[in-house]
Amino acid sequence: MAALQKPGSSSLMGTLAASCLLLIALWTQGGLAVPISSHCRLDGSNFQQPYITNRTFMLAKEASLADNNTDVRLIGEKLFYEVNMGERCYLMKQVLNFTLEEVLLPQSDRFQPYMQEVVPFLARLSNKLSQCHADSDDQHIQRNVQNLKDTVKKLGENGEIKVIGELDLLFMALRNACN
Repeated sequence: MAALQKPGSSSLMGTLAASCLLLIALWTQGGLAVPISSHCRLDGSNFQQPYITNRTFMLAKEASLADNNTDVRLIGEKLFYEVNMGERCYLMKQVLNFTLEEVLLPQSDRFQPYMQEVVPFLARLSNKLSQCHADSDDQHIQRNVQNLKDTVKKLGENGEIKVIGELDLLFMALRNACN
């Protein structure tokens, strides 16, 4: 059989085999050699779980009933000002981390039983985005996130209630930006 092979075909096969081994090695290492921006993705199945989607929207609805300020929107066009499509997942990661650390965890005793189910779900999403970083200067993103934080702080407890009341918007924005 070896006599039937064309000259040079074994070197081509060797190159292909080496390339496949390299790809397998990178894949088993979790893709460490790929650009950091590739970590700014969430699997679509995270947003296709009817139970947790329902719980997230129910939590938002319950909190929005306690929201006295209907003039302010936290997650909207203003949040995405000067942020291109490729940077939106990183922006939403920052908003998610703020929401978890500064709003949901301190308010975790409220809005039960939804809070006890939604917080771990959002924490898992945050963990999955932990390696998500901006590829370039992120001052404009940080400015937008800081404006959101300042608005929440200015509104006080009502601002925290508003953040919880917009968890449905956060959920949708994460799905759209990171999917």
